[in-house]
Amino acid sequence: MENSSPDFKADLQGLHIVAAKEVDVSGGRKAIIIFVPFKQLRDYHKIQPKLVRELEKKFSGKHVMIIGQRTILAPTAKRSGKVTGPRPRTRTLTSVHEAILEDICYPTEIVGKRIRHKVDGSKTLKVYLDPKDQANVETKLDTFKFVYFGLTNKEVA
Repeated sequence: MENSSPDFKADLQGLHIVAAKEVDVSGGRKAIIIFVPFKQLRDYHKIQPKLVRELEKKFSGKHVMIIGQRTILAPTAKRSGKVTGPRPRTRTLTSVHEAILEDICYPTEIVGKRIRHKVDGSKTLKVYLDPKDQANVETKLDTFKFVYFGLTNKEVA
């Protein structure tokens, strides 16, 4: 990647990848999820459109997503001697799942969310994305759905 352009090499300097995972999407397609350190996520967002475009070319049309590696703490998590106090809101299950959803959809903003409760007791999260980015995101909607379900085991529509 760094060889493609010299300014791109400067942008990638000091950025790390924690893990990568390949997920099956409908229609026999695959998506690649790249996990990056949470502290570097903002730096990745600066170059994400260009980086994702280059990686999708390199991996022959597979969708590529960059997601921050976050920690979930249990409500009863024991804290070390150095760290006291209640569990931070950013470490709760709900907050981490919401942040993962935002990372999956990143260049597009989420403008609304609704939870749909069905008669059989199941829940579906309905997410409304920014309509101005609809042309760019339309082809990736199934990928967003399957990746989010693979990471959180929650359905999204």
